[in-house]
Amino acid sequence: MKGLIQAARDIPDREVFGRVVAVRGLLVEVAGPLGMMAVGGRIGIEVAEGREVPCEVVGFAGDRALLMPFATLDGVRRGCRALVGSDHAGVKPSPKWLGRVVDALGRPIDGKGPLPDGPLLYPFRESPPSAHKRKRVGQPLDLGVRALNTFLTTCRGQRMGIFAGSGVGKSVLLSMLAKYTKADAAVIGLVGERGREVQEFLQDDLGEEGLKRSIVVVATSDEPALMRRQAAYLTLSLAEYFRDEGKDVLCMIDSITRFAMAQREVGLSAGEPPTAKGYTPTVFSELPKLLERAGPGENEGTITGLFTVLVDGDDHNEPVADAVRGILDGHIVMERSIAERGRYPAINVLKSVSRTMPRSADPNYLPFVKKARASMATYSDMEELIRLGAYRAGSSPEVDEAIALNGPLEAFLSQGKEEATSLSEAYERLAQILGRS
Repeated sequence: MKGLIQAARDIPDREVFGRVVAVRGLLVEVAGPLGMMAVGGRIGIEVAEGREVPCEVVGFAGDRALLMPFATLDGVRRGCRALVGSDHAGVKPSPKWLGRVVDALGRPIDGKGPLPDGPLLYPFRESPPSAHKRKRVGQPLDLGVRALNTFLTTCRGQRMGIFAGSGVGKSVLLSMLAKYTKADAAVIGLVGERGREVQEFLQDDLGEEGLKRSIVVVATSDEPALMRRQAAYLTLSLAEYFRDEGKDVLCMIDSITRFAMAQREVGLSAGEPPTAKGYTPTVFSELPKLLERAGPGENEGTITGLFTVLVDGDDHNEPVADAVRGILDGHIVMERSIAERGRYPAINVLKSVSRTMPRSADPNYLPFVKKARASMATYSDMEELIRLGAYRAGSSPEVDEAIALNGPLEAFLSQGKEEATSLSEAYERLAQILGRS
């Protein structure tokens, strides 16, 4: 009934339109009934041959509305009609969307035919659930990756960031999480992805089994900034749909940095002043609005969020990384130096944090986790001396033990992308390594 009421409200009783008066770069200026337009509303610009360029209102200047396009502006000229659409932009997902690949507007791009609509409209830009109505994070979630299950145990409804430079293995780690995490459904947003890598991710990394329980949202790097930004909003909207169905949802976005870059393009085009590294103020206001949508819901469903952050120049303190780290419930740091020595996933356990630890860890195995961390920290402090041969065996029992455990722990943290390790199995393997010491 709610769906029918909403559909009836969306039926226009008259056609409202303005006219294009100027095009400046990516910005289209429209004159007309500004009282019928709203920031975030949809406008369709009519061009030749009946084609329509979808746009979004991003601001106003004097007696003109400022629009940015979701497609190229080819064919747009002064005087084109700008049809005012609904202010309630969104999608109507259903369970049959699982296994499909869609663009940032929810249109299928996998050649498998149209997508059936569900009864309810889920807005692209929704407010996060009220803080005092939200449930607490749930039980530990089995991610299938040993390093994360043991040292960075993640709960259902938790939000984690994966911080890494380019080429360090983020996409492979995401594919492992999509295939092996014990969640009911997965929603994966590829924001600003290289077009060449989309099919590789779908076929080689995610695979047929992983795709069956997933929806993949794709906006490649050549698409307009609004489409890249929209892909992140749609990913959260689809995750919210499955959460409201009472499911435990794994929501992954690769990457939040490209979302921030898209928002920067939108802000600069609308006339915002640049701040840190050229990022506009709305970038830092939009990040929490997006990321806070993940987490526990008001009912039984949860959204466990895993968001990658592409750190610029391997600087983990650059503006976007610093802002995201303060919003999320933990961070997973991947380092190039670890990848260069051939250990994948290249996770630096000592620099990574899960804010639900140690409460989320199995209390029977928590002493082993603490001991392993202490051993790795000791080895890290003495690593240079050990490699130079300046440390003499027997000088310190703690260092001797750390040297003995380094090889087995490195092998434990290393894991092939076709290999899955359950939460209980990971704890047992860690206990066996430390039990032999």
